[in-house]
Amino acid sequence: METSDTSPAGPEGPERAEKAGGVGETEETAVQDWAAASADPRYRAAVVDLLGALAYGELAAFERLAEDAKLAPTLVDKAELASMASAEFQHFERLRGRLAEIGEDPAVAMEPFAAALEEFHRQTAPSDWLEGLIKAYVGDSIASDFYREVAVRLDSDTRALVLGVLDDTGHSGFAVEKVRGAIEADPRVGGRLALWARRLMGEALSQAQRVVAERDALSTMLVGGVTAGFDLAEVGRMFSRITEAHTKRMAALGLAA
Repeated sequence: METSDTSPAGPEGPERAEKAGGVGETEETAVQDWAAASADPRYRAAVVDLLGALAYGELAAFERLAEDAKLAPTLVDKAELASMASAEFQHFERLRGRLAEIGEDPAVAMEPFAAALEEFHRQTAPSDWLEGLIKAYVGDSIASDFYREVAVRLDSDTRALVLGVLDDTGHSGFAVEKVRGAIEADPRVGGRLALWARRLMGEALSQAQRVVAERDALSTMLVGGVTAGFDLAEVGRMFSRITEAHTKRMAALGLAA
């Protein structure tokens, strides 16, 4: 589950989550800093999982963008993707540094998420340049939406870090411009890319649900056990908001959801 924020609606996630109702009393933790909030071992474990998942996602995003650059049709496009890859690696470095700072081994924190992310990438390997752009724009943005939803119930220090590494690396406008241009040049491309985007949506949501289900600390945070996070009904509403944001991205690309 990679994390480059390529969603035009992405920053609305936390605000919408707070206003949606049923989120629970997150204010107490939200005003605490890490030193206070991490006194709860369950909360600490959940945050370490979260940072580990994010760190591996950013590292995978760096690797994938570097690979996608090989498919780019022009030198300008190659340079653009290389710049984005560099930004993703800087995000990874921030997360790795934070894990070390709080006394956690970054490799150990990332390891539980490696297999699921690698399987996702294996199942969604793009066959060409345009599919790679769609994957970055759609797939990564779904992950960003998920992490933004989680961020509303984090301590102030961790929330600032998470939102910082979800900053747009520039892929959003770049992907929209290139994909819309390709569809205008050959409208037949649109149907294939729409099918590809729908597949990515399904795989990304399934992966997010699997990761949460397999990690007790994260799942407990989401359903309300740690720091009064989401209840089960709110988890459903969260995924509905993520789906709605996906529909908006598809429209921005000129594709049917």
